[in-house]
Amino acid sequence: MDEYGRFVDWDKMDVNAQSQDMKELTCTDFHELKQLARQGYWAKNHSLRAKVYHKLISNIPCRTVTPDANVYRDIVVKIVGKRSSSSLPLPEFVDNSLVPTYCLNAEGVGAVRKIILCIANQFPDISFCPALPSVIALLLHYSKDEAECFEQVCRILACNDPSRRLIDQTFLAFESSCMTFGDLVNKYCQAAHKLMVAVSEDVLEVYSDWQRWLFGELPMAYVARVFDVFLVEGYKVLYRVALALLKFFHKVRAGQPLESDSIQQDIRAFVRDIAKSVSPERLLEKAFAIRLFSRKEIQLLQMANEKALQQKGITVKQKSLLNYCFSMCCVVFLRQNVHLAVHAENFKSEIVSVKEMRDIWSWIPERFALCQPLLLFTTLEHGCSLSRFYSHSEGHEPTLLLIKTTAKEVCGAYLSTDWSERRRGGNKLSFFGTGECFVFRLQPEVERYEWVIIKHPELATTGSETENHAPPSSSTLSSSSIPSDPSDRLSPFLAARHFNLPSKTASMFMAGSSECIIVGGGDGQALYLDADLNHGRTSHCNTFNNQPLCSESFQISVLEVWGFRD
Repeated sequence: MDEYGRFVDWDKMDVNAQSQDMKELTCTDFHELKQLARQGYWAKNHSLRAKVYHKLISNIPCRTVTPDANVYRDIVVKIVGKRSSSSLPLPEFVDNSLVPTYCLNAEGVGAVRKIILCIANQFPDISFCPALPSVIALLLHYSKDEAECFEQVCRILACNDPSRRLIDQTFLAFESSCMTFGDLVNKYCQAAHKLMVAVSEDVLEVYSDWQRWLFGELPMAYVARVFDVFLVEGYKVLYRVALALLKFFHKVRAGQPLESDSIQQDIRAFVRDIAKSVSPERLLEKAFAIRLFSRKEIQLLQMANEKALQQKGITVKQKSLLNYCFSMCCVVFLRQNVHLAVHAENFKSEIVSVKEMRDIWSWIPERFALCQPLLLFTTLEHGCSLSRFYSHSEGHEPTLLLIKTTAKEVCGAYLSTDWSERRRGGNKLSFFGTGECFVFRLQPEVERYEWVIIKHPELATTGSETENHAPPSSSTLSSSSIPSDPSDRLSPFLAARHFNLPSKTASMFMAGSSECIIVGGGDGQALYLDADLNHGRTSHCNTFNNQPLCSESFQISVLEVWGFRD
C-alpha cells in the first residue's frame, strides 16, 4: 500500500479509518506538537505517522555510540543464522512477555524476534524490559525494513536525557514504576483501588500488570494513539492511560461478578476487548482529564520507590519462588501481600483488628508497604503524656496514629513526617508534613479522607484556651521547609496546586507543641488532641458531603502510634 507497509497485513488494518490525503507536519513548537498528537493529527494516514515517528525518534538525544541500521545489517546474519524466525528464543529480559502481532504479516512477526535478539546483543546492560516486544512490533508497522526499525528502537533505548524517561530497562526501574502506579491509583482511582483491595490478596500483583495493559493487551489502534503522544510527552502519558483504563474497567464492571478467578485476568480481558466500550479518543480524553502530579513530582516519587527497593536489596527479579523461602529480605519482587506485611500471629492492637490494619496498609504509599507495623507508643502502657508520645514517636518516619474513643469510634491518621520537625517552629505551633498524609475513620464505618490540610486552625481555640495556646492564624503560621536533597524526602508532594492552597500554607498537614497536636484532613476534616491525650475534638466542613471522623468532642479510650519496621 505504501513504502512503510512491508510488514503490515492490510486485511487486519482498519483501512477505512485511513485518510488518503497526505498531510504534512511542519511545526516544531512543543506545545503545538503536543496538541496535534493528542488530537490524532497523524493517526489517519499511515505514511504520515511513519514519517512523524521517524522525525520524533531522530530528535531523541542519545548516547554517542548508538547502534544504527548498518550495525543491524552487519550482525543479524551472524546472530540469527539459518534458524527459523518463529523458533528464535527470546532473551530473559523480556520476562516471557507477550509478543503481540498487532496487524503484522508473517514476515513482520518473525522480524520482531530477530530485532529483539540483535538488541540483546548490542545492549548487554538491559536486564529487564518486558515492553520491548510490543514497541518493536508497533514500530515495524511504520518502518521500511528491519534495520530501520532496529535503529529507531535503539535510539529510544539509548536516550541519555536524564529528564526524559522512555522505556524501563532494569527490574529496579520496572518495579518502582509498578509501585509508583500503585501510589497514583491510590490517589486518583480510589473507587477502583477499593475494588482491587476487596477482590485481590496482593494489590501490587494487579498493578504490576499496568505496562502489560498498554504494551500487550491494548489493541493496535489504541496503542498506536498512545504511542503518538508518548513520543512527544514521555513516560507520564503511560501512567495517565493506565489510570484511565482502570477507571473505565471499574465503571463498566462495577457491581458485576468476576468473569474469571482472577481480577488480573478480568482486567486483561477488558483491555483486550476495550473497543466494545471505549473508543481511542475517549480513552485519551479520560487520560488527560486526570489532574496528575507534575513530571518532576512523579520523578521524585519514582526515586523514593527505587530507594526503598534498594534499601531492601530488591534490585533483580528472582528466578525461583524457592528463593522466597530462602531470604525474605531480598526476594520480594512485588509489593508484599498485605497478609504478609501484617502477620496475624505477630500483630496485636487494642484498637484495630488484623483485617482493619490490612485495610489501612492498602492505603499507605507502596514503598512503605514493604515494611511491617511496629508499635511505638500506646497510652495503655506509656500513659497519657504528650511528652512521652513525642519521645517514643520521634525518629520514626512515617507513623500511623490510631485512636479509639469511649464511644467505640475508631479513627486515625497516616503521618508522613517525623514529629521532631515540630521543633523547627521554635515556640510557635509549627505545621509540617506532606501531601501524602491522610486521615481516616474505621468505626462506625470505613472512610478515608484524601489530601490532608489544616483548614480550620481556629479548631484549637476554645474558651480560656485561646490565650494560652491558640494556633496562629493562616497569615502567621510557621511552615517547615523540606531538605535540600529531594531524594532524602520520601514524601515528595508539596505542590500547593494539588491542595487548592496558597504556597504559604501548602505544608499545613500536621502540627505539634507541648500543649496540643493537630492533624488536618482533606474534605474539611481536622483532629485536635489535648496535651493530656484524654480529650479530643474534630472539625468537619459542611461543604463536603461526608461524615465527620468522630464526635465533635470525644474522650480517648486508647491511643496508639505505629511505625514501619524493615
